[in-house]
Amino acid sequence: MSLIKFLTSKVFFKQLLLAAGAVVVLSFMMMQWLRFTTNHGEFETVPNLKGKSLNVAQLELEQNNLIMQVQDSANFNPDYPRFSVIDQDPSAGAKVKEDRKIYITVNPSGYRKIGVPDLIERTFRQAKPTLEALGFKVGKLTYVDNIAKDLVLQMQYKGKDIKQGDKLPKTTAIDLVLGNGNRPGLETEDTLTDAPLEEVPSDLN
Repeated sequence: MSLIKFLTSKVFFKQLLLAAGAVVVLSFMMMQWLRFTTNHGEFETVPNLKGKSLNVAQLELEQNNLIMQVQDSANFNPDYPRFSVIDQDPSAGAKVKEDRKIYITVNPSGYRKIGVPDLIERTFRQAKPTLEALGFKVGKLTYVDNIAKDLVLQMQYKGKDIKQGDKLPKTTAIDLVLGNGNRPGLETEDTLTDAPLEEVPSDLN
């Protein structure tokens, strides 16, 4: 049988129809399999986890067929409870597939600790911006007899002396002992003065 006769024969058309039917059936089965494995058209809504504890966040995500993935803690945020969720990705209300990982950021237990800078024998004008640049605060200012006026003689925290390199939480108020410009041993009314920061003369700020 010649090729032309075969292409125009009933046998060829029968085989062609069978092949086309097989393709259609396979395509339909493939679409159904993809629909089943990818949960086509089915989405979960991401709950709002901010401010909630890890246990509560875990429970809510499991109820929505989602998976919790904890990221490294961020800087401490005083607006949220300790060890609570302060950020999430995707955000609340997003539509995602089942078993999608939800990345959350947890509030640490407190401000991270920072090394105290060396302020001894620096002027108050130098010490104040140095502390504030690192995230510390200037606490109580105490003046003692010393010929070097406004020179930092000691650094203290909760009544105890501290030194360079000591670790304190960010935002800690560090007290400073400053010279008052008087020679030691002279009798003056302001030999020892405890002054809050707001009472410091304006020319020191």
